[in-house]
Amino acid sequence: MSTPLVSMEGVDKHFGTFVAVKNINLTIDEGEFIAIMGTSGCGKTTTLRMLAGLEQPTAGTIRIAGKLMNDVRPHQRDTPMVWQSLALFPFLNARENVEFGLKMRNQPADIRRKKAMEWLDRLGVVEFAERNIETLSGGQKQRVALARSLVTEPQLLLLDEPLSALDAHLVIRMQSVLTKLQRELGITFVYVTHSQSEAFAMADRVIIMSNGEIAQTGLPRDIYREPANRFVAEFVGRNNIITGEVAGVSGKKIEISSPIGRFKLNADATVPAVGDTVTFVIAADLVEVTRAKPKADNVVDCSLISEEFIGSMVTLFLETADGTEFKVQLQERELATLDHNSGSLFYLSWKAESAHLLPAETNK
Repeated sequence: MSTPLVSMEGVDKHFGTFVAVKNINLTIDEGEFIAIMGTSGCGKTTTLRMLAGLEQPTAGTIRIAGKLMNDVRPHQRDTPMVWQSLALFPFLNARENVEFGLKMRNQPADIRRKKAMEWLDRLGVVEFAERNIETLSGGQKQRVALARSLVTEPQLLLLDEPLSALDAHLVIRMQSVLTKLQRELGITFVYVTHSQSEAFAMADRVIIMSNGEIAQTGLPRDIYREPANRFVAEFVGRNNIITGEVAGVSGKKIEISSPIGRFKLNADATVPAVGDTVTFVIAADLVEVTRAKPKADNVVDCSLISEEFIGSMVTLFLETADGTEFKVQLQERELATLDHNSGSLFYLSWKAESAHLLPAETNK
């Protein structure tokens, strides 16, 4: 078995009495694109800063390429970071910014210039090489910052919400640039973001953090469809979460009684017993909406409260008689076929196999 490029074992980070990161155990293989997500204050940026050497762990070990890095200073690591603020030097032009890391490595001036120009060209901003940084647009600055980090050809690149300050159309474009570069270069990316769309569009593997701990690690699709606990289910996607009591069990199929109805679903692993309290998740895009009551195992009647349009997609927000909220995602053209207005009665339905039962230890 090959040694992972990055290994974090039992890593804690305390700031006084505040525990920012707790018992992080994580390995990252060479060439992976890892995205770390979570709410503000969850520990994702602190984890990134420890990889960069900007913070030292209070406990545990961090290894990069097999070398213990706990006390290795930032400038002694091959772990450049692309900052949210970009942190470009305003007193240097674009080319000089890119050359900076090579200059710190005592590379000759002609080699520095050649490599800087090659990377600016690769990122599509070579025509701005001699321009003052302050005269460049946000997207152009972003590409210069990437060139500055990649010119030294590191094994590991750290990115701290690098696209958060860009306009929406530039974010999509830069996602494509980042993904293409990472695949071509084979460099390991560790990317911190609060944006689910960014993480799921680019990463090979996603890490969800909560209260300083890893809540779930997995492929984007697995996390989206099979959240490991209620926190992840609420954080990721547009999930509907229902809690009830097991009313019947037949093999792997269970029936749940809840205040808003009785529902059937399949247990993925451990089958709960009759009388157990359980929670299941049904993703908004797996719910069908109709004006007529369908013949289905799982049906809820709701009133339409509001709509949210995002491009060609629309999210309907609905409410049951007891105030339980449901979310349904569908294409705008599908909505156009429904006779709808605020207060309209709809029937929501889904297949038993579309629901995901949360593990028992999370049903609190």
